[in-house]
Amino acid sequence: MSEKTEEFSINGEQLVAKVKQIVAEGNARLITIKAKNGKELISIPLTIGVVGTLVAPVLAALGAIAALVTECTIVVERS
Repeated sequence: MSEKTEEFSINGEQLVAKVKQIVAEGNARLITIKAKNGKELISIPLTIGVVGTLVAPVLAALGAIAALVTECTIVVERS
């Protein structure tokens, strides 16, 4: 199984919507949010069983991060 990594540079306002979109696509294995300076803010592992149960708390945390950052990068590992 080959892994593919994608990066998206977005502003804080778009963070939650973009993560929701990535989760809905269903083939992401890991989502990492990095600050403008490259520092990792949060890493979200996605497995089939975890996606349904942990989405709400993770989105709440992402909302708090979005309020603090102006620009960030989303790194998505897909399988």
